[in-house]
Amino acid sequence: MAARVTVTVTADGDDQTVSHAGAALLAETADRVGLTGALSDVPGGLRQRRGGHDPGRVVRDLAVMLADGGDALCDLLSLRDQPALFGRVASNSTAWRVIDDVCEHGLLDAVRAARATARARVFALGARPAGPLVIDIDATLVSARSDKDGTGGTYKGGFGFHPLLACPDGEAGGMPLAGRLRPGNAGSNDARDHIAVLADALEQLPREVVETETILMRTDSAGLTHELLSFCHDGNLRFSVGFDLTEPVRRAILALPETACTAALDADGEPRENGQVAELTDHLDLSTWPAGSRVIVRRERPHPGAQLSFTDHDGHRFQAILTDQTDPDIATPERRHRARARVEDRIRAAKDCGLQNLPFRDFDANAVWLELALTAQDILYHTQTLALTGELARAEPKRLRYRLLHTAARLAFHARQAVLRLPRAWPWAGELAAAFARLAALPAR
Repeated sequence: MAARVTVTVTADGDDQTVSHAGAALLAETADRVGLTGALSDVPGGLRQRRGGHDPGRVVRDLAVMLADGGDALCDLLSLRDQPALFGRVASNSTAWRVIDDVCEHGLLDAVRAARATARARVFALGARPAGPLVIDIDATLVSARSDKDGTGGTYKGGFGFHPLLACPDGEAGGMPLAGRLRPGNAGSNDARDHIAVLADALEQLPREVVETETILMRTDSAGLTHELLSFCHDGNLRFSVGFDLTEPVRRAILALPETACTAALDADGEPRENGQVAELTDHLDLSTWPAGSRVIVRRERPHPGAQLSFTDHDGHRFQAILTDQTDPDIATPERRHRARARVEDRIRAAKDCGLQNLPFRDFDANAVWLELALTAQDILYHTQTLALTGELARAEPKRLRYRLLHTAARLAFHARQAVLRLPRAWPWAGELAAAFARLAALPAR
C-alpha cells in the first residue's frame, strides 16, 4: 500500500496561474460562431452599460458561466476573478440590469434570433445534425424554495415551475432549440404551449432546413391534441405522439388476430425477443385526426417485478402511438418513437446548465434565465461539434467540465503574446490544446 503523501500548502504562487482554463474555449466559440456579435446587435434595446460593458458580451459571459457549472448570478465571479483569461467581466448588478433590459423592452425574441443566427453559422460550417431532423417536446418540473411569481403546485405534489422544452434527437442532443417557462400548475396537454414551443424551435433552424427537409415532431400523450397535430399537418411536419388506451383502442387490440403482429425492433434495428407491434388504423375511427394518421400498438412482457395496470391483458403491457409517418414496415416508426426516451438526457443536461435553479422572483426574469440556460447548451454543442472529437464530442456537461473546462493552466506572456500553458501530465491537455487550434482555424466570419 502506497504511503500517503504529506502536502504542504502555501499561498505564494505566481499570479499567472488560472483555473477553469477550458471555459475560455466556450467564450472563444461564442465569438467565433457570431453569437456574441449577434447578441450585441439585438435591435432596439440592450443599452451599453456604464463602465463600457457591451450587453452582448454580458449575455455571453452569463451563458459561459452556466455552461461552466454556475447556477446563480453571483457565479459570474468565477470569470470575473480571472481577467487575464476572460477580460473585463460585468459586475452582478450590471448583469442583472442587462437581464432587466431584456424584460423591460420585450427583447426575449431578439435574443432567440441571435441564437438562431449563430446556429445557422454553425450549420454552414458543417456541424449540423446528421439524418432526418427529429424534434422532441417534453415538459419538466423545476422546484422553487420560495414563493416566486408564477410558481404553483405541480401535478406531482411539489411546488415550482413547469417549463416545456423542444430538443432535437440523436447526436444533436446537446443542442436545445426552444423552451417556454410556465407556472407550476400549467397543464401537461396545453395545445397552445406545445404549438408555441414548436414554432419557436422551427424559428431556431435555418429557413432552408425547415422548407426542404422532413422534420418529425415527437411527444408523449400530452401532445395528443387536435390543435397541435393540425399545426404539424398544415406545416408539413410529420408527427408521432403517444395515443391513449381508451376502451375502443383496447377492444381493437384484443380483437386482433395473432397473425397481425410482427416483431418489434431494438435500438439497432434488429428484431426483439420480447415485443410485437401491430397496426390498428383500420379498426378505429380516425376521421377527426389529420389525414394519413395511423395507430400502431406495441405489446411486451414487463420485466420481472413490474406492476401491471388495468389496461394490461394476459400478462402483456400495451403502448400505442398516433403517427402520420408512411413507413411500410410498422416496426420502424414504432422503434423511432421509442427513441423519444432520450429527451430525458437532454432535459438533464439543461438542468445541469442553469435550468435547475430559476433564481429570480420575477417571472419574466426567470424566462430570460431559461433562455440563458439554452444559450449555454448551445455554446457547449457548438464547441463539441466544431472543436472536439471522439468521446468528448458527445460527453455530457459534468464530464466535460472535469476533463476540459475546469483545467488549471498558467498564462505566460512573451512579446505581447499570451500563451496558455496546460499541465503536461493532465490526460486531456492534448485534446484541449487541439480544440483551441481547431477554433482558430475556422474561416473568418
